[in-house]
Amino acid sequence: MSDSAVAEEAQRSSTAESVRSFVAGGAGGVAAVLVAPAGTYTGAVDVVKKALARDGVKGLYRGVVPPLLGVTPIFAVSFWAYDTSKLLILRLTPNRTSKELSIPELAAAGFLSAIPTTLVTAPVERAKVLLQVRDVAWATVSDARILTHSPKIQGQGQGGPQYSGVFDVVKHLYREGGLRSVFRGSAATVARDGPGSAAYFAAYEVTKKLLTPAGASPSDLNLGAVIVAGGMAGFAMWSIAIPPDVLKSRIQSAPTGTYSGFMDCARKTIAAEGVAALWKGLGPAMARAFPANAATFLGVEATKKLMDKFL
Repeated sequence: MSDSAVAEEAQRSSTAESVRSFVAGGAGGVAAVLVAPAGTYTGAVDVVKKALARDGVKGLYRGVVPPLLGVTPIFAVSFWAYDTSKLLILRLTPNRTSKELSIPELAAAGFLSAIPTTLVTAPVERAKVLLQVRDVAWATVSDARILTHSPKIQGQGQGGPQYSGVFDVVKHLYREGGLRSVFRGSAATVARDGPGSAAYFAAYEVTKKLLTPAGASPSDLNLGAVIVAGGMAGFAMWSIAIPPDVLKSRIQSAPTGTYSGFMDCARKTIAAEGVAALWKGLGPAMARAFPANAATFLGVEATKKLMDKFL
């Protein structure tokens, strides 16, 4: 086979792997959305049944579809970016003795994955903050990695703007302040998701290795082990992501000009409410971390296995 043919085959393989990662990540996001707080639902079918019984088709849309539209692309991009970052690290270190990435390299790939993911996460979470005051639908469906700890937004509520959904919020933000308004809080999002994603993916890989029997491969682990590894990834993420998440949400929800940046928000928050304010929401976040992220990685790995089998 000629060099050009080899290069072309490698390119096709890389593209196929990218598509595989993107689709599997999206499936993981769907799984995360359908895992609700304990006792609320018995499963995905129960989510649909109770939403329809309570509010009809409109209730189903309000309760399930908006989170799906917001969360699914975030996870799709996140897992695609993680796998792409791992390939990038391998290409930048050609003279290596092993194709297996070290724990620091996996953490670096996780950190890098947060950068392109922010292009989706920042506007979606900005819209989510604004919608949260008007509609509790976002709060009733479990979200694997996204929690909002912001206070009520001035001007919202009964006398403020009434948005029809995420895209309507983004449209209004763009009309009022352009892309700067839509992407407000992006730096804070990276400050949260960079270290958080590094811990998230590294913890998943480490836990899988610990659960792998001697002589076996982590890729052959059963789904029970994947659930444990995914849950531990969630714990690792939120153990360090809560403070920047609190600050991000405040920046995104506050009126324009309230904070000059991430550090200014941190200083003002600590001065007004003390350091403890940075850890608001830790309990609920950790309570939801295991089941939601276990569902995420279960969805990702199961989807990859299906694609490997049928494609």
